[in-house]
Amino acid sequence: MLYAFYQYQDDLLAPLRWIADRTRPSALPFPRLPAQAVQTWDALLEMVTRFRLTHERPDFSITSVRVGNRDVPVTEETALELPFGRMIHFAKDIDTEQPKILVVAPLSGHFATLLRGTVEVLLRDHDVYITDWNNARDVPADAGEFGVEDYVEYLIRFIETMGPAGNVLAVCQPCVQTLIAVAVMSQENNPATPRTMTLMAGPVDTRESPTEVNNLANDKPLNWFKENVIATVPGRYQGQGRRVYPGFVQLFAFMAMNMQRHQEAHRKLFRHLADGKDEEAQKIKEFYDEYFAVLDLTEEFYLETIERIFQKAELAEGTFTYRGRLVDTGAIRKTALLTVEGGRDDICSLGQTAAAHDLCRSLRPHLKRHHLQANVGHYGVFNGKRWEREIYPVVRNMILAME
Repeated sequence: MLYAFYQYQDDLLAPLRWIADRTRPSALPFPRLPAQAVQTWDALLEMVTRFRLTHERPDFSITSVRVGNRDVPVTEETALELPFGRMIHFAKDIDTEQPKILVVAPLSGHFATLLRGTVEVLLRDHDVYITDWNNARDVPADAGEFGVEDYVEYLIRFIETMGPAGNVLAVCQPCVQTLIAVAVMSQENNPATPRTMTLMAGPVDTRESPTEVNNLANDKPLNWFKENVIATVPGRYQGQGRRVYPGFVQLFAFMAMNMQRHQEAHRKLFRHLADGKDEEAQKIKEFYDEYFAVLDLTEEFYLETIERIFQKAELAEGTFTYRGRLVDTGAIRKTALLTVEGGRDDICSLGQTAAAHDLCRSLRPHLKRHHLQANVGHYGVFNGKRWEREIYPVVRNMILAME
């Protein structure tokens, strides 16, 4: 009923958005009204047209990058396609070989394009790949299940496809699965085991400085989540009948944590539109176009994440098993580790990512580094000026040191 109610509400509002779009002053002449009144009315109607979520992945729209002293064309290629996701390669037309790096995007309600800024910066000095997860509601039911261990398996296959001497950088939620994948590959002496592993703002050990997100996951039994936030995909989609954790539920939960900030951002957007400040308005629109593009997670992935990563902290406790075998993070001996945390992160707080250093107990000191970035929240760890100017150089230098 949850998904059906959401879909009914969206269908109900669709005609209103359609009317608002076609009656905007920018589309129709309003010769008798003062210019400011026309602009304000147009701004109001545009805000109405934007009152919606999307469920399709936006484009990365990365067509070129500055390498050295010239702009180099960038082409998206699919390096490996699997039912629940694919690995994209951002191919560049250059002669110089650059370090390979796989960016592991979170599967937490948004598309991989949320990391567009992360990729754009990395592309300057690296041969970049990224995990591009599919919207679960668009994956046919006969494709089977996709749980936490399946995610790990996908990562291993992606890393193997990237080839030996690669690097991995995980953002947020998949820091756990990335650490597990590297541990499994190390246990098996896999030749494609990465040279470096960068974990950024991820819940490696959620028992450290619990946040509101962590408390929510632990305050209720697993059955509560199954009964209250899991829904069935409606019949109009390819994944009809599949049980999912809807992306719109995750989005509303995140927004509720900082509702005043989002409300103020939209008030600013309206003022910029009404005042004709198109450039300032465009920046806000671009952010929310991405933020309001949501994807659904499979039921099993969501519930296993709640139980195994948040409630039981299996990786941190040393009890996580992969395909029936105990995962030994102590097997990681050659992959250099860099952890990054934000001083104002209210989703993955201080200590949760740094916990990886204790787990990677066999790594020698010179293969470990932790970077605490002051005055940034969760999003600022991997996007924006602080990421570009202060965090990225640390990531780049770690990779160069291992070349």
